[in-house]
Formats: sequence, C-alpha cells, structure tokens
Amino acid sequence: MALNYASQNRYFFWLGHATDMTIGSTRQGGGRLNYDVSSLDSLYRGRLVELRELAESRNIPKGGSVEVLRARLIQNLVLADLDLSWDGIQTMSHNELGGILKVFGIKSSGSQRERRQRLWLHLNFDSRRMTIERLAEMDRDDLHELCVRLETPLTGNRTVLMGRVAGVLTNQLNGWGRIKKSLKRNGVSFSLGSVEKEALANNEEEFVPVDADFHSDSPIAVIEDAYDSLILGLDTLEPVIQEDLRTVSKFVEDLDRIIGTILRGSGGAWGESQKELLLRLSKRRGWPVNEEIVRSRITRVATDIAEIKGAKIGEFGKVSGNSLLREQVSSEVSRNRISEKLAVVDSILLDSKN
Repeated sequence: MALNYASQNRYFFWLGHATDMTIGSTRQGGGRLNYDVSSLDSLYRGRLVELRELAESRNIPKGGSVEVLRARLIQNLVLADLDLSWDGIQTMSHNELGGILKVFGIKSSGSQRERRQRLWLHLNFDSRRMTIERLAEMDRDDLHELCVRLETPLTGNRTVLMGRVAGVLTNQLNGWGRIKKSLKRNGVSFSLGSVEKEALANNEEEFVPVDADFHSDSPIAVIEDAYDSLILGLDTLEPVIQEDLRTVSKFVEDLDRIIGTILRGSGGAWGESQKELLLRLSKRRGWPVNEEIVRSRITRVATDIAEIKGAKIGEFGKVSGNSLLREQVSSEVSRNRISEKLAVVDSILLDSKN
C-alpha cells in the first residue's frame, strides 16, 4: 500500500464528491458558526504543497504563502456561504466577527472595529508584505483606499494618511496573517465540535464527559490495518460497492478522530447507538454509506478501533466475531508486512551508501 497517511489524509476529505464536500457553514443565534471541525483541522496542519494541491483541485488560486493560501481555503471551503467582502464584514455583529476570527485561527478579541480591520487585513494581504516600510512605497490614492477599508479619517496629505494606516498596522501587530502556533502544531482541540454536539444532542444516550484522552490519534499500524480491512476482498464485490469502499478508505484518519469524539461524548461506551451516530456523521460529511456492505464494514472497523482506544464494549453491543482489525494488528501477516517494509528501507539506505 503506497499511501502516506500522515500527509494525504489531511486533504483527502476535500477530494471526494465535488458537490458534497463544500462545508455547510451557517450563522446561528449569538454569532455561532456551524462548521466541520476535522476539515478545519486539516487546513490548520496542512503543509504548503498539500494546500496547493487542494486549491488546484477546487479551482482556487494557489499562489502566495502558506498562510495566505490557508486563509483563502478557509474562506472558500469552510465559510463559503458567508459574504466576507468589505461590505459583508461591515454588516456583521461583534459576536459574529469574533466567531469568524476564531475559525481563521487568529486573534479574536478587541472592539468591533478592530475585529473588522483584522479580518479584512487577514483576507486581503500577506502580513509579511503589508508592513509599515511598505507604506512608504504607496501613493496617496492607495493610502486613501486603505484608510477607507480600515475605517480611519480620510483627510490630510499623504504623510498623514500613511501615519493613520501605520497606526492600525501597529495596533494589529501579530494579530492577523498567521494562525496561532498551537493550531499549526496540534490542530483543532477536538472537544466536541458543533456538528458532533448537535448529533449527540439528538442521540438516545446522555452526554457524559470523561477524562480519558480518546482523541489521541491511533498508531499508524492501526490506521493502515483499518484501511486494509475496509478494502478486503474488493475484487469480489460489485463495482459500485468497490468505488464506495475505496472512497471511504481514504478517510481512515478522519474516521479515527470521529470515533474518539463519539467515545468522549458517550463516556467511553461503544454500542449500537454509537455506531448509528457514526453513520449519521459520516453521511453528513458526504461519505457514501448507503450500501449495507459499506455500512457494515465501517461499523466493524470502527468497533475494533474503539476497542483499541479503550472503549467499554460488550454490554453495549459488541459486534460478535468481527475483531478483524484487532487480529490484523497482532497477526503474523501484519508482522510480515512490517518486516517487508523495513527490508525495502534497508535496501534504499544501502543503495544510497553505494
């Protein structure tokens, strides 16, 4: 298997169905936003080459620095239904602006005008290029236009206008242009996102917070074996089901994270209601889970991942006889596969020395 899960699955989510993968993001009461947490996490942690491939696949301009491109992708994919033009920003409330700034991963505090200024700067400029020194190269018309957008007084000569823009840039220093370092390193904190909270609220079981860290990513061996389990015996299945399973298998890392979210919300229990919740969340993400074989494989693999994560299974409806993934992780086949990969690495290292 030639997949590099650590990098490819960060943007595989977006490459599935072109009509289904744009995130539904809507403004709700109090300025809250409804958006897909795992997809935003992928954009936060994505490298430049990955973000460029994603942008190209969605016909979004791919030029600029990684931060500029990331902001562009969040605007076009995560917040696609919001008007983030200057006029649109002017109509937003204080709370709405704060929520949107948080989605972009930048500073969200300050007055309403400061929030408008920061959001507009983040969406329209590269912070490494829009500096006070750069203002000296601008003519009066350009500075006047900046003053309009930054909501500062418009009277005065070129030097006065430059001073006003410089004042805004100084006040907003380090507040825009780059996401917070913790987001780049750790991604989104996978406390329940709005989609998961809504689904859990409609679930039959009561939400029970637990201290266990179910959101920790599973080891790469578990991810790889989950992939293998999903596509096992693919050639014996109908073409439509083959395609559906291939699509779902691209989202193994996202599946792992969703399972962790559900476990945390259900107090570490994994049973029939948790599996149904998983299928509902998968469908909301546009995954092809209508066929029974596909649904069965997802829930079977998910049950084994949940057990590996330390879930309470058994009285909650363990899938009898379906410990395929757990057996694969410790099986002779798995050990042989790992040995083969190590042999290939040793061969490459030997050739490089020669």
